[in-house]
Amino acid sequence: MKASQMFLSTLREVPSEAEIPSHILLLRAGMIKKLVSGVYAFMPMGYRALRKIEQIVREEMDAAGAQEVLMSALQPAELWQESGRWYAYGPELMRLKDRNDREFCLGPTHEEIFTDIVRQQVSSYRQLPLNLYQIQHKYRDEARPRFGLIRSREFIMKDDYSFDRDEAGLDVSYKNMYNAYEKIFDRCGLNYRAVEADSGAIGGSNSHEFCALSEIGEEEIIYCDHCSMAATAERAAFKDTPASDEEMLPLEKKLTPGTKTIEAVAAYLDLPQSRTIKALLLETFDPEDPSAPVRYIACFLRGDRQLNKTKLINALGIPDYAVQFADEAAMAAATGCVGGFTGPIGLHDCTVVVDTELVGARNLCAGACEADHHYINVNYGRDYKADIVTDLKLLQAGDPCPVCGQPVKSARGIEVGQVFKLGTKYSEAMHLYFKDENQQEHPVIMGCYGIGVTRTLAAVVEQYHDDNGIIWPMSVAPYHAVVTVINPKDEIQMSLAGSISARLEAAGLEVVIDERDERPGVKFKDADLIGFPIRITVGKKAADGIVEYKLRRGGDNTDLTAEEAADAAIELYNREKIRP
Repeated sequence: MKASQMFLSTLREVPSEAEIPSHILLLRAGMIKKLVSGVYAFMPMGYRALRKIEQIVREEMDAAGAQEVLMSALQPAELWQESGRWYAYGPELMRLKDRNDREFCLGPTHEEIFTDIVRQQVSSYRQLPLNLYQIQHKYRDEARPRFGLIRSREFIMKDDYSFDRDEAGLDVSYKNMYNAYEKIFDRCGLNYRAVEADSGAIGGSNSHEFCALSEIGEEEIIYCDHCSMAATAERAAFKDTPASDEEMLPLEKKLTPGTKTIEAVAAYLDLPQSRTIKALLLETFDPEDPSAPVRYIACFLRGDRQLNKTKLINALGIPDYAVQFADEAAMAAATGCVGGFTGPIGLHDCTVVVDTELVGARNLCAGACEADHHYINVNYGRDYKADIVTDLKLLQAGDPCPVCGQPVKSARGIEVGQVFKLGTKYSEAMHLYFKDENQQEHPVIMGCYGIGVTRTLAAVVEQYHDDNGIIWPMSVAPYHAVVTVINPKDEIQMSLAGSISARLEAAGLEVVIDERDERPGVKFKDADLIGFPIRITVGKKAADGIVEYKLRRGGDNTDLTAEEAADAAIELYNREKIRP
């Protein structure tokens, strides 16, 4: 391919809307173009890299025994209503109606569609196990699209669904896909970590996320160097402080003027924050009936702990978009709470959720539900009780590991894939059953496995770049080499460039000949920005058969014969084309 014939436009300036390296560089290199917020078009170079990732995914899915299909992105509402997710999924679901007023959505995921397709054809145990996947566009109406391809409203995802007779079969399918994901992300060259994760809106009993390590990642990963514990912060369990053996002291009310924060009341009463109770006041609404009265929630945890909102949402059994901080004045009138001075004693007409650690604690300080007053010597069971007792705490770096007790560490990552054990969540709701050897009906046991293909592309760029541009791993580079011609009007240079390109292409490399009528510096900057793994420059020494050989990932420019340069490029390509 000649650069002069390519549909390519690079930018020297940083686009104003771009915030992170992958977004900046993919725009500057002309690989993607913004249409509207969160929606991007792929230009030829970017699309080639995207297809490389898709092909890696496809090869590993096929090798793992999955069969590729293609479902519609346009999904009828009745299937989502059948599963119970039409309202539960929330405002991210892009809903629309046809001319006959029939409701549809643009699929953010495809559990309902695959379940419907399989229930039409599978009825016997002899047809199981089954594994189907697709690579397709998905749509989510993100409240805040940002970071380019990291969080967008339209994206490409590989989603895969396994169907088994029993839990043992699901364990096999899950492990099979887990192993396939490791191969995929290894081949893409990613530095990643697989961690336990929350199942979120997809549901199910068990899940792992594959996170590409990156400082800009939206996922916080908590891990332990002393054991195998690794989980997203929203999923990580918390090791409670052992229950106290202190004797319960008499409850006392104290005047605490102006102490609306944990820090203020602890300082005023000369208490450590660990001896206080933190209150968070929330309200929820019915996603199927927004006009229904709100439900008030008061949750309590130790003053020096942070709330893990995901754990609270899971305990309440509600979607995350249906809970928000309460209107304190309205909640006070309904429940008796007092902003800044709320405690678990004296509340009414609200759901009280208490962290497990408070149950065994003794003689704590809590708000008295009275302005400028707190109680001391508050004890669970004697002075108050909960509607729900559950782990509400956010595990943070330095906290004890829930497995071995050693201090944990944290890192950030970009979620590029996730695997779920769905169990019977969808098969029971949508009546996907099979008959066993004795003609007895059982729900099919399902698994779900997703990879964000466009997000993986962005994650690769986040991990492989420098100040000059992208540094593509060989396995996903849009082209493997660029042959830069210093003077395209020189027939000797053009002839040598053509012969080098032909030899490389015969060995399987994809090559661009940059014979544009541009200054050499412009060509070199574009080559670095685009990120060709190999650059061979043909210049003044072409008459002697000498060229300059340079690797994008670093190292000196080296003068080699054309044959030596081609040999070096082919050897590197053969060594790294499958796995960097």
